Amino acid sequence: MCTSLTYENSRGDHFLARTMDFAFELGGQPIFMPRNQKIQGDAGEFTTKYGFVGAGRDLSHYMFVDGVNEYGLGAAALYFSAYAKYAKKAPADKLGLAPHDVTAWVLGNAKSVADLREQVKHIQILDIPVALLGLTTPLHFIFSDPTGDTAVLEATSEDLHLIDDPVGVMANSPQLSWHLQNLSTYGTLTAEERPLHDYMGFDLTTQGPGTGALGLPGDYTSPSRFVRTVFNRHFSNPTPDVPSTLNLLQHLLDGVTIPKGVKLKADGHSDYTQYRGYMSLEERAYYMEPYDNLELQGVKITDEMLTDWDTPVEYPLDHKPHVHQLN
Repeated sequence: MCTSLTYENSRGDHFLARTMDFAFELGGQPIFMPRNQKIQGDAGEFTTKYGFVGAGRDLSHYMFVDGVNEYGLGAAALYFSAYAKYAKKAPADKLGLAPHDVTAWVLGNAKSVADLREQVKHIQILDIPVALLGLTTPLHFIFSDPTGDTAVLEATSEDLHLIDDPVGVMANSPQLSWHLQNLSTYGTLTAEERPLHDYMGFDLTTQGPGTGALGLPGDYTSPSRFVRTVFNRHFSNPTPDVPSTLNLLQHLLDGVTIPKGVKLKADGHSDYTQYRGYMSLEERAYYMEPYDNLELQGVKITDEMLTDWDTPVEYPLDHKPHVHQLN
């Protein structure tokens, strides 16, 4: 399971961040994909035009679950169990894509969310399994760009179109529309302390700041993670630059980060936050934070990478925990 959010700081920089929560060890790492690549996807070959960097893995071909491209378009795929519905075959006038190849196709071919709104009309997501997991991955996707435009793609039928995301947050099932309606349950929550009322002459003693958030759900279900992220994103203090915003995003994702062992599946295995990814859209930079090392490890797209590189480059992560000794 996963949680994602967008953010705009006071300088106008835009970001997309996410947790990657899964029990199966995915083994992803930052990978730069140059321009003009032919990718042998599991539904057939497709080509890319733009360079991008994100979390991926080279299996039968390079697969990506999130990233940012040279135009600052960010994308992230999240699990969408029980709701994703894929076609068996693509029409002759549409490009067929396996669900796990959608992120790479988007980052390699769309300049913006507006551009993607048009292009998504010409693809079909197909019911094709990924060999690593032995199943067809039920996914939905969140996209954002340097204009702040944010939208979600949910394949609940063969008719694909982007859905505007007014709160800039996404989690897992159910659909985004359900999560937005569910927010009304928590619409009275606030960051301020609530005033107390005397009961039958009994003078109540305050419990201190934080009472405005009484009722905010604290569990790890998708609806609760969605509400908690919207609340924290909305009330957090604005940040002035990229480093301070990345730091804030780390704190916001702390609220939905899952330690090993606290969320068990029916088979006894634990979903946990394998990594957290941060896409700095104006920077064209991708930062990754693995479970065992909370130091951000980043790759920034440069003009040289776009003009001179023609081979994908993998950047192995440092998984050793870092401790800064002061004496």
